[in-house]
This record gives sequence, structure tokens and C-alpha cells, in this order.
Amino acid sequence: MKITDEDCLPETLAFNTQFEAAAASRPGRGQAPTPATLALLRRNRLGGDTPPTRLPHGRDLVIEGGVKVRVFVPDHVDGAYLHFHGGGWVFGSADGQDERLWRLAEQARLAVVSVDYRLAPEHPFPAGPDDCETAARWLVERAAAEFGTERLLIGGESAGAHLSVMTLLRLRDRHGMTGAFRAAHLLFGVYDLSMTPSQRLFGSRQLLSNTDTLRVGYELFTPGMGPEQRRDPEVSPLFADLAGLPAARIIVGTEDPLLDDSLFLAQRWQAAGAPVELGVVAGAMHGFTLFPLTVTERELRRQQEFLAAA
Repeated sequence: MKITDEDCLPETLAFNTQFEAAAASRPGRGQAPTPATLALLRRNRLGGDTPPTRLPHGRDLVIEGGVKVRVFVPDHVDGAYLHFHGGGWVFGSADGQDERLWRLAEQARLAVVSVDYRLAPEHPFPAGPDDCETAARWLVERAAAEFGTERLLIGGESAGAHLSVMTLLRLRDRHGMTGAFRAAHLLFGVYDLSMTPSQRLFGSRQLLSNTDTLRVGYELFTPGMGPEQRRDPEVSPLFADLAGLPAARIIVGTEDPLLDDSLFLAQRWQAAGAPVELGVVAGAMHGFTLFPLTVTERELRRQQEFLAAA
């Protein structure tokens, strides 16, 4: 395990302390959100209290199956990146980080396709994964015609990282597709919905995610399931056969309740025969790239370099 960014540790830990101090004013922490809280959190930027900025560079499409995607196409395209946003399968949207996705599109020369998959609790499992699978198949079939490239990449943050792995597994198991995507970029993902030790032991510390918020998210996304059912490989990819998956970059912070998820997945991914780059960011909490930190700028640059080179 390689710990990165230890030189930034004082700044990163100071931000965590500041975030915790402001936690009392945040709605819906550790309990199922009311309709009003749900509406508020969905309207605002993930991790913030203001609506996201929509850029004119983004184009909204409805593809087959009625799945909505938001597309960013730079002047020069060397590949296409299928992106799944985070938000615990309950919050977030394809237009929630236009500035970041447009920056990635321009700097890595990628057509970025961000999927507006259906959200729980209105649309619990398997609705979201179904939409992601549909979008992936569409991109595999249409990338050359739409964007002039067959070099495909996939990835996301948090729940989006989970959906990325689930999508690769579904393509392999349901459609016999391996090798369609060259690489996966998986940022602080959740891979075991029955809860890894780090999830269970993290407690109620008021960072962006903790044991309580994770448990609520699982109940909303997979209602009626117990831990044993959530260990099903179709729900928790940590328990799946990972053979035939592409190279991956797996990133997590040391102060993330999902730390074990990334450590365990990286080990199993590599054992299945694919190259893995694992990075563990010193002091970083779950969702750290949502915030203006030195480690955020570094991580966005590393992501861009990985996807450009893959």
C-alpha cells in the first residue's frame, strides 16, 4: 500500500477538523432523509450548499432505453470516458460537476459521457445499474460514429466507482464483452455493501461519510436486503470473479470508511491478472476531491494523466 501526499497532511487534517465542526448544520446525517431534505441535497452540489454550475459545453442526450446522459466533446478526441457520478445512489446528477468534466475532456482529449442513472429510493436496485449497463452498451456500439474513437475508458466516484465495476462485470457476464474498456478509474468506491471492517468500525465521526450514512444508503438502495443478500456478487463486486477486467487505478483516503473496500478490491483485481495502481491519500476523507485542497488538485491531475495514457 503506497501512502501518497504526506507532505499535505497538515492541510488535509485541518480541513477535516473544519468540516466536522460545521457538521451540525448539515441536514439528514445518519438517518433516512425526509422528502424536503432529499430535494435540497439533490438540488445542491455534492458536498456543498449551492447548486452546481451548468456549462454550455455540455449536451444532454436521451439514448436507448430512455437513459439520460450528458456529453462533453473537446476539439480533439483521443478516446471516450464513461463517467458515473457519486452520491450514494441517492444524490448527484450528470450535470453536477460540469466544470470538472469539461476540464478532463479538454486536458485528456476525451469525449466524456456522464450518465444520469435513476436514483434510489424512488428507483432502488437494480434500476441504477441497469441504466449504467445500457449506457455502456450504447457507448461500445456508438463511440466510433458519435466521437470518432473506439478507445473507451470507464470510471466514477464513490457509488459511481461501484457502478463502474458492476457495469464491467455485467458486460462480461451478460454480453460476453471483455476488452471493450481499456481502463477503469475508481475513486473512493464502495465494493462491499455488507460492510467491510473499516466501514463497520469507522463510527459516527462527522465527515462526509461514516458508518451510519453508509448503512442508510444501503437501506435506500437495496431495501429489504440483509448483509448476506448484499454479499451477492451482483450487488457487491468485491465478491465477484474479477477475471477479464481491464487495468485499474484505485484511489482512497486514509480517513475514509471505505478504505478497506479499495485495499481489498485492489488485491483481488491484481490477483485476477490485471494491472492495478493503488493510491492511498494521507489524511483524506471520503469525497475529498469535492473540496479545494492541494491533494484534490494533485489527484485530478493524476486522474487526467492516467486516463490520457491508458
